[in-house]
Amino acid sequence: MGREVLFLIDGFGANTLEIFADAMPTIARLTQHGIIQTAFPSTTATSLATLTTGTLPGTHGMLGYTVQVPRSGGRILNALKWDERVDPNHWQPVPTLFERASGEGIRVSHVAAKRFENSGFTRAVFRGAEYRGANVVPDLIAETKAALQKTPSFVYLYMNDLDVAGHSDGVGSPQWLAALTMIDQMLAGLMKEMPAGTRIWLTSDHGMVNVGEKIVIGLDNPLQKNISVIAGEPRARHLYLNSDSPSARSEVAAVWQEFLGQRATVLTREQAIESDLFGHEVSADALDRMGEVIAIANSDVVLIDPERADKEGSMVGHHGGQSEIETQVGLLTTTLS
Repeated sequence: MGREVLFLIDGFGANTLEIFADAMPTIARLTQHGIIQTAFPSTTATSLATLTTGTLPGTHGMLGYTVQVPRSGGRILNALKWDERVDPNHWQPVPTLFERASGEGIRVSHVAAKRFENSGFTRAVFRGAEYRGANVVPDLIAETKAALQKTPSFVYLYMNDLDVAGHSDGVGSPQWLAALTMIDQMLAGLMKEMPAGTRIWLTSDHGMVNVGEKIVIGLDNPLQKNISVIAGEPRARHLYLNSDSPSARSEVAAVWQEFLGQRATVLTREQAIESDLFGHEVSADALDRMGEVIAIANSDVVLIDPERADKEGSMVGHHGGQSEIETQVGLLTTTLS
């Protein structure tokens, strides 16, 4: 005993279990432990920071896929690609669960693709774990098995193939179903190789919706007026304004809400804090990074940055918003005999 694996499938929403069970017979046989609600925004950088620190975004400060770096002249930090001018330990200062577990004598390992090993994001939210890089399924299984040889041990195992296929081709597409089937077969192989008594947990960081209506910010609409920097992602926008004042925020938010109507929920920074959008606690750093206006797309709408219109507009699957499909993920488990 004393061996735990947390297998995180990026982009695996709770509704996937209901709709696509036939494509994942191994996962479907796991015990459903419950449904987890993600923090806002429902995006990888934020969700994984919440998972690994046990705190909400207002505390850990990872407020989205991209945010403006304060006092940088408008520079944007992409949380997954990072910027070496930003210190990951300062940007995300909360001790990780990995650091705490390691301090308690638990062997903690992080198994994922080799390219993530030294990224700023890995240093920000996964520090404290021994990184075991592997790029193909047999190697991922082998690294997980090796990490469990000593007890007590905990392995965080990450796969992003489903998320990649969802973005490029859409949830339910042949490419997405092929990725889901591959991951299910990987789990079957994992279960055969792990030591008896190993407990496997399976969960995700967010679900995904397929795009319906695309709105390009500023194209045949008033949405770019008084906007200096557009960050976030198409389902959850951080908007930074030319002038920083409560009245300017209220004015821009009113213009956006009037134009978008039911297609989006638009909040000023003050309203976001008051509604606990990023959690009850908001650190000074989180406040500093937060968009002055937050626009959350509803239904199947996406709000596209005109400077990234080609890339964002070509994506079929999106996440980041507050719909149940995006924010609800399953928690499944099995103990190997």
